Amino acid sequence: MDLDRADAALLDAVQKNNRLTSEELAEKVGLSPTACQRRLKRLRAEGVIEADVSIISPKAVGRPVTMIVLVSLERERADIVDRFKTSIRNTREVMIGYYVTGDADFMLVVTAKDMEEYEQFTRRFFYENHDIKGFKTMVVMDRVKASLSVPIEW
Repeated sequence: MDLDRADAALLDAVQKNNRLTSEELAEKVGLSPTACQRRLKRLRAEGVIEADVSIISPKAVGRPVTMIVLVSLERERADIVDRFKTSIRNTREVMIGYYVTGDADFMLVVTAKDMEEYEQFTRRFFYENHDIKGFKTMVVMDRVKASLSVPIEW
């Protein structure tokens, strides 16, 4: 996909605040409001913009405990990897999941209301899954930054 400076400016603006009006966007990027909307529609249709979301405070909704979990699979076969990817997608406690290289096969960001709930999650999600060799949990002490913003430079 070929992006120009106006596309880049739009993407930069909406990933910081996707509630800007067409008029506010037009002022920021130097296009008409109609041109901004047309470009945003194209960027969404082409998958450049994957979703328009709000970042929710886990603490504010009763889920103040966050863990980073490194997961190692028993064997790295395509069917096992695919099955685990599906389980990640279908599990609401998993906020973010990455298939990674290195010492672990997956890195997950998991949320819970307390450590007791996390323990129940580990029993259900890890211990009952025979494809998992092991996992290592790191408890987040402070969420320093919560963003999905991608640096856009032109």
